[in-house]
Amino acid sequence: MADNLITERIKNEINLNEVMLFMKGTPVFPQCGFSAAVVQILNHMGVKYGSSDVLADPEIRQGIKDFSNWPTVPQLYVKGEFVGGADILREMFEDGELEGFFDKAGIVREINS
Repeated sequence: MADNLITERIKNEINLNEVMLFMKGTPVFPQCGFSAAVVQILNHMGVKYGSSDVLADPEIRQGIKDFSNWPTVPQLYVKGEFVGGADILREMFEDGELEGFFDKAGIVREINS
């Protein structure tokens, strides 16, 4: 029963935010280098996103790994779909794929001037 509640909480967060980041810490104060790297990429690209600090909730910390069948955090979801973690996001950003990915998904970005 508890697992179902955790899964529902995770689904709710993902559905409420077009871009949702499960991370260690917060966007203002990331608690690991991988989470900080994803925050930096998203902020650089002007993407608005929701976030969940898995360190504040051990059930979510394990639950998100079970939900995605992905062993690490951070985890990024776009329009309900799991995109990946820090290495995947960094690679997509460096290869120039991430901008097109967000555009194709219809994610509005605030371009910094």
